[in-house]
Amino acid sequence: MDRRTVWAILLMMVIAIMPAIFLKRPPRPGPAAGATGDTTARNTTARDTTPAPPPAARPAAPAAPAPVDSMRGRTDSTAPQGRPAQTIHVTSPLYTYGISTAGARLVQARLERYRSMAPGDDNALAQLLPPGSELLGLTLLVGRDTISLADAPFTASATSLRAGDGPLELSTSRGPVTVDLTYRFAPDDYRIVVEGRVRGVGPNGGTLLVGMGPTLANTEANVTENHRALALVTHQNGVDRVDFSGLDAGETKTVSGPLDWAVVKSKYFVTGVLAFDSAGGRISGASITARPTAEKHPTEADVKVSLPVPPSGAFSYTVYAGPMEYDRLARIGHGFDDVNPYGWPGLRTLIRPVAVGVRWLLVWMHEHLHLAYGLVLVFFGIMVRVLLWPLNQKAMRANMQLQAVQPLMKDLQERHKNDPQKLQQEMFKLYKEYNVNPLGGCWPMLLPMPVLFALFFVFQNTIELRGQSFLWLPDLARPDPLYIIPVVMGLSMYGLSKVGQIGMEPNPQMKMMLYVMPVMMTFLFLNFASGLNLYYAVSNIASIPQQWMLARERVKRGGPVVGTRTPSPAPAAKRKKG
Repeated sequence: MDRRTVWAILLMMVIAIMPAIFLKRPPRPGPAAGATGDTTARNTTARDTTPAPPPAARPAAPAAPAPVDSMRGRTDSTAPQGRPAQTIHVTSPLYTYGISTAGARLVQARLERYRSMAPGDDNALAQLLPPGSELLGLTLLVGRDTISLADAPFTASATSLRAGDGPLELSTSRGPVTVDLTYRFAPDDYRIVVEGRVRGVGPNGGTLLVGMGPTLANTEANVTENHRALALVTHQNGVDRVDFSGLDAGETKTVSGPLDWAVVKSKYFVTGVLAFDSAGGRISGASITARPTAEKHPTEADVKVSLPVPPSGAFSYTVYAGPMEYDRLARIGHGFDDVNPYGWPGLRTLIRPVAVGVRWLLVWMHEHLHLAYGLVLVFFGIMVRVLLWPLNQKAMRANMQLQAVQPLMKDLQERHKNDPQKLQQEMFKLYKEYNVNPLGGCWPMLLPMPVLFALFFVFQNTIELRGQSFLWLPDLARPDPLYIIPVVMGLSMYGLSKVGQIGMEPNPQMKMMLYVMPVMMTFLFLNFASGLNLYYAVSNIASIPQQWMLARERVKRGGPVVGTRTPSPAPAAKRKKG
């Protein structure tokens, strides 16, 4: 089989299954109005026997009175009991966080190094939290009592703060229970260390529910794609992911612990709770209940994680609210970089090492060689082809050897068409006599494939490439709005195949693939990242000189190339008599 044909078939197969992998299932009918808690219970799944947050902490059905104060629709303008709520701004070169005195919640997370691309945001700084954020909203379970602190008026030790200048201390009382919180900020990190003490929990301790919902604000131009990426991700000896879009309105899912961390993520940003190094104990469970929205799939959910509170009342955990920068996430450890993994489930083990290496190299070339990411991709495409030059040379020569014995192979197929076993034996003899490896032209060409697949995920998930422009391309991580680069990629694919057929007598299948494959690939790549199209086009163009050299060699020799030998007269005579 021709090298281009094998390449085309393999690439078609892989790309053909991409939509099936990324296409989300259609929404199932939600529970009817007035559905009872039994319906929710049937939709709930658990991973082990560790208890999830008690039902009293979850949002109740509309027909029943809610046992916990709700934050839905509440703004941060006033606190309960008529006390005006204040927002304490904590600033650093990386972020501006806003802590509300109503519930000590994190109500603002503005990132100073990232811009919002959402329609109507006018390139403003990215704000991760929407109005009504419940992040860090607390609910305390003591015995049979449920004490909501989500809107409790807290007294703060400062009205504003610079990260690194000292902690922010907050305190409140609800009946016999007093809660003291200390938030610690670092100027060069997106993590907030939370330490607290509850007085009045009694000898049996209690459970603390930390709010993480209801969603992350949209920061991307492709709103649908960003909403599709919304998910609750948890880690316990591996990653468990619950997509918002995979839930029905009102459906609840629980993940039992102990968990190292639990986060809510969008395409490029993440907020979550980490407790793997907490002296107060790890996260004992997480729950998510989808909220009804006007969208086709849920984009908001009530998300809570539970942490144990010992009789001493002391607890601690860490909050992360920032970008999914792979290096930063990896330094945190405990698999936190798996928040946004590279590759499909099942193939991740093979794709991820290549994707991580490719991402590191692209970022290194950008930062140390001071090249725009577009030029980085151009040089990277050329570099890959240069490194693979010897293997491609071997593959092309193997194909030339195979093409040289095609007439003899056809002769054997005609003479032994009724005896498959004899045909197989004669074919092996022919390969051995002419020193032809029928697979020699296939496996070297497969080596660039992992790089291509890895780049697909690099452009899907790497925040460093987000918003990077090149020439007429406004964003290498998004499709070309003018469709120029996919057309260039298709033309380069056609040119590469055309040069590769010089000196050959292509069969009808090869002629068809010469025209069909570039057109098909162009349409498939129209909505892929423009940076991926740029790399693929450069890679094809960089391969043309090698194809041209081998084609000239094929034309000059007109038969078996170096590495083959002319068959001896005796075997040839025997074949004619056979």
